[in-house]
Amino acid sequence: MESSSLHRESGVVAIDQGTTSTRVSVVDAEGTVRATAQAEHAQHFPRPGWVEHDAAEIWESTRELMGLALTRARLRTRDVAAVGITNQRETVVAWDAATGVPVHRAIVWQDTRTEPALARLRADGLDGLVRERTGLPLASYFSASRIAWLLEHVPEAATLSDAGRLRVGTMDSWLLWNLTGGPDGGVHATDVTNASRTSLMDVETGRWDPEMLALFGIDERRWESMAPTIRPSIGVFGEVAGPVALDGVPVAGILGDQQAATFGQGILSAGGVKNTYGTGCFLLQHTGSQRPRSGHGLVVTVASQREGAPMQYALEGSVAVAGSLVQWLRDNLGLIERSADVETLADSVADDGGVVIVPAFSGLYAPHWRPDARGIVAGLTGYATRAHLARAAVDATAYQSRDLFEALVADTGRAPERLHVDGGMSVNDRLMQFQADLLDIEVVRPAQTETTVLGAAHAAGLAVGVWADESELSALVRPGRRWHPGMAAHDRDALVRRWRRALERSFDWAE
Repeated sequence: MESSSLHRESGVVAIDQGTTSTRVSVVDAEGTVRATAQAEHAQHFPRPGWVEHDAAEIWESTRELMGLALTRARLRTRDVAAVGITNQRETVVAWDAATGVPVHRAIVWQDTRTEPALARLRADGLDGLVRERTGLPLASYFSASRIAWLLEHVPEAATLSDAGRLRVGTMDSWLLWNLTGGPDGGVHATDVTNASRTSLMDVETGRWDPEMLALFGIDERRWESMAPTIRPSIGVFGEVAGPVALDGVPVAGILGDQQAATFGQGILSAGGVKNTYGTGCFLLQHTGSQRPRSGHGLVVTVASQREGAPMQYALEGSVAVAGSLVQWLRDNLGLIERSADVETLADSVADDGGVVIVPAFSGLYAPHWRPDARGIVAGLTGYATRAHLARAAVDATAYQSRDLFEALVADTGRAPERLHVDGGMSVNDRLMQFQADLLDIEVVRPAQTETTVLGAAHAAGLAVGVWADESELSALVRPGRRWHPGMAAHDRDALVRRWRRALERSFDWAE
């Protein structure tokens, strides 16, 4: 590939399809976000523990946002070198290939409806096999059990599968298929990072695994027609086609959101660690081209793959509820009017007043893997106010991140020198200082905190020559702010002991 002069005047359009909203940004060759358009989408909770999205709504919103972002950046289609996609992982959508109409709402990664089926598989002693083959535990977090649920409980899905018309994928596949023509020749593919989150891909070969399909009750012959093709993350998937802005522009990069954040942080080789504070909270350490293993509750995931190169791996710990706890304070309790108000409210008190919140709304993910856990508020006294609740809600993210960090240190045998942070909650300076205090290491925030969209842009731009190599991408990451630990060890230890007491009280709530 030629040097970055090939597309020096070009922009890259990045689609960041997240759990609560979709954002489209235009990134120039200097790595600067020139324009952004963003819109929230509806969250559907048809039953306790069920979480769904309208995939058609998300696609229509994405189409509109693409045009709006281009207009704001004052760019024409010919000025765009590539499109990159990053997405909420594990969320599953199934649709009719002939019409493009979903057969059911998308089932979101937070959804727990398949837990009884997974409990039976764990009782049969199959967790070890699944971990060894896929790098993942048997948990409702991952996609396979949701795919099986759709095939079993949605009559139209079974009928279309019999006819060879059903298509199934994560949100990247849904967007790619629609972008590249939909019913008129749309490309049905996924990248290796998203495939690695399904529990259906062999994490060492990068291929769909027949034994895992059988374990989850998915017919292998039907899977061949409904499943997306697994491809490297960085490379051309197809061209935008149809009545969509950017017609003819190549879609050249796809990364799951946390892998994109890692890429956007410039963590492109073994050793670097980042934590993203978004709807959930996600700690990743890049481990290079050798598959790692975890004995302390983390999962193995694919970090990225460039076309023609080996897969790159990471150890990851995922927290289900982080920023979404703030939304819960806003939407369910009415304690704040806007999510941004939580920082002011939390900072209006000197401490949490003894209140601890364990937000186990969907059970607890890494490193505990307790689907029986449920959210609790502990330590309430007559002294507690809504400000103390806000403080406890924000700090819950730092406590959960410490749990992940401890597991990472136990797995690798050494503590990283620093933690790179990003995501919406990382703009909260007090939270970042508290995180540095709890971990007792330096915390570093880049100048641009929304690194998922940058990672998608960097991957796509790298594939078509906007940037020549990984060293150019690393040079784009501009320094922001640093925090150093300042808490006394005995104070930190006391807070951690209190957190662990509250954590244990969240266990064994769900039968």
